[in-house]
Amino acid sequence: MRNYKNVIAAYSIMIFLIILVGIFQSWSIALTILNYCLISAVMTIGANIQWGYAGLINFGIMGYTALGGLAVVLVSVEPVKKAWQVGGLNILACIWIIVAIIFIVKFILNRFDKSKLRNYSVASVILGGIILLRVTAAPGIEAIESVDPAKTGFLGGMGLPVLFSWIFGALLAGGLAFVIGKIALGLRADYLAIATLLIAEIIVSIIKHEEWLARGVKNVIGLKRPAPYEIDLQTSEWFINLVTKFNSSKLNLINSISDKQEALNQMVIDASSVYVKLCFTGLFLTVVIILLIVTQKALYSPWGRKMRAIRDNEEAASAMGKNIVKEHLLIFILGSAIVGLAGAMMVTNDGLFTPGSYRPMRYTFVIWVMVIVGGTGNNFGAILGGFVVWFLWVEAAPIALFLINLFTSHLPETNAVRVHLIESAPYFRFLVIGIGLLLIMRYRPQGIIPEKIIKQ
Repeated sequence: MRNYKNVIAAYSIMIFLIILVGIFQSWSIALTILNYCLISAVMTIGANIQWGYAGLINFGIMGYTALGGLAVVLVSVEPVKKAWQVGGLNILACIWIIVAIIFIVKFILNRFDKSKLRNYSVASVILGGIILLRVTAAPGIEAIESVDPAKTGFLGGMGLPVLFSWIFGALLAGGLAFVIGKIALGLRADYLAIATLLIAEIIVSIIKHEEWLARGVKNVIGLKRPAPYEIDLQTSEWFINLVTKFNSSKLNLINSISDKQEALNQMVIDASSVYVKLCFTGLFLTVVIILLIVTQKALYSPWGRKMRAIRDNEEAASAMGKNIVKEHLLIFILGSAIVGLAGAMMVTNDGLFTPGSYRPMRYTFVIWVMVIVGGTGNNFGAILGGFVVWFLWVEAAPIALFLINLFTSHLPETNAVRVHLIESAPYFRFLVIGIGLLLIMRYRPQGIIPEKIIKQ
């Protein structure tokens, strides 16, 4: 217990702050913050596995997050039958062409020795395949996107329960990480960072512009959720009775029947929002706990010690017979898969898929800040970093507005300085996060909860 004293203290403070938000703002806002903190925690676990365990710099977190979000559309949305009828065969044909290209290229690479002829053959197959894909896909894509573009204009998904998309999102992100890792993991650290960032931009750009896949920038709304809808709860007798029972003392103070009914209706509306968010909190917390247990076991296992040895000294680990490239590829896939899972969780929580919202600042560099602030190489620290940074990201503006009003209360409401400060309150989040990061780097350069190697 003594070893986890700092962890318990840090998390207790974080929970206390979220409770304060519930008391002074609303429990709905507090649970919204908590849910996004839990989603951010999953992302930081994935990033920490790559950077904290193996020292891999992956600036492509945004791309894997977007793939996780895309998985929700591909799995949970009902298929658009008319779109499949007019262009589905073209898309399926393109998939088979891609598979054929891969097998032909692999056959050439395995069959023939390195030479200019082999390189020209591979290039010819790829170029010919791209032309064939373009010719095959173009008419099908045009037909698909013309099917009621205001509502659909894409193929839809498989119509499965949305929780399956979390698994599929992890597999999709992990599969792409395997391909990228095979190509890019041999690069030097700074080149790897640039390559992963550019690949992530390519992934997001494809999702945004290929409307037949997920409507592009038109967005997909009304996605399935693993929790009940508020409107259904508000008309359910059991839920109304439950809210009435919990608020009986308040309702008894109201004499007028009409006022009492109006108050009850508002209580039911507020309670339905809280109930749904609590359902998401339970799901997200379960995922975080499972990942934390697994990653902690892995961190202090022989495999975890091997990864830290590779991170600290690749040459020495290689001299001991460790396959550096293989281990880096494995951990790159694992970390990316977890990020893909987080992306699917986030879109499920939002109920909509907006490819235009994926930007490096929010979905790559803020995640890196979370890991650095929490403590690189420490799973508890990475999760705490997700909580701290996201809490500041959301609450910096309200806190700044409160302080501005407090310190300028003696000034007239029309005072130019006061008006300017109030209008600038939303930008204080960048100032607060910047100052916080500088203070942590100055006084806690290894993070709030730094890595601690337990000798076994």
